[in-house]
Amino acid sequence: MLSSHCLNDDPWNKFPFTGFVAMISAVLTLMVDSITTSVFSRSGKEEPHADVASAYTPDQEMGRSHHGDHGLNLSDDKELGSTLQLLRYRVIAIVLELGIVVHSIVIGVSVGATNNTCTIKGLIAALCFHQMFEGMGLGGCILQAKYEWVKKAVMAFFFAVTTPFGVVLGMALSKTYKENSPDSLITVGLLNASSGGLLIYMSLVDLLAADFMGQKMQQSIKLQLKSYAAVLLGSGGMAVLAKWT
Repeated sequence: MLSSHCLNDDPWNKFPFTGFVAMISAVLTLMVDSITTSVFSRSGKEEPHADVASAYTPDQEMGRSHHGDHGLNLSDDKELGSTLQLLRYRVIAIVLELGIVVHSIVIGVSVGATNNTCTIKGLIAALCFHQMFEGMGLGGCILQAKYEWVKKAVMAFFFAVTTPFGVVLGMALSKTYKENSPDSLITVGLLNASSGGLLIYMSLVDLLAADFMGQKMQQSIKLQLKSYAAVLLGSGGMAVLAKWT
């Protein structure tokens, strides 16, 4: 959108603003991810059992409270490592939810504001695939975070309603929102680039890298090759959808 012919050549067509904004967004996401993880890790070290009690079953709590002095330090180290890993999963879930929410609202506004029937059909088809895979990824992160059911329900609710909310907002703004106007193209383009950079960072660093560098994946070259093929196939499929729409 930022390279549209409807925008002035200077500066929009003389500099790749989409890639630049996506890069800045990815770096800012790294900063937020790193600082948030650091803060959560410090709080976890100071009070290692304060925020993760719900992640343990009553039997696990009983076992933790009645273990003997033998191997106490080793057990505490393992518990601290598990606590920090759990906090890490929660940071990933929160940041990923934020990026998906922003991106979903922008997509919903685009669908609701357009008056072109052909465009709507393509966007809805792409939206179904897009939201399905995003939901699968976010759902896995939420399960790993081991939130209480109330927090899980809230996060699932926001994921479910943001796109319809964007569609309704786009329909309400359809009379004043002009899809090819410079202001609309710049606004939507910047939001798409920002959310795209955030999601690229999350998918590569916090999701794919964590899986590919895991013990199970590292023990099997065949599994790695199959996983790489699946990633490339999925990326190609989404690229085809983007080109089609």
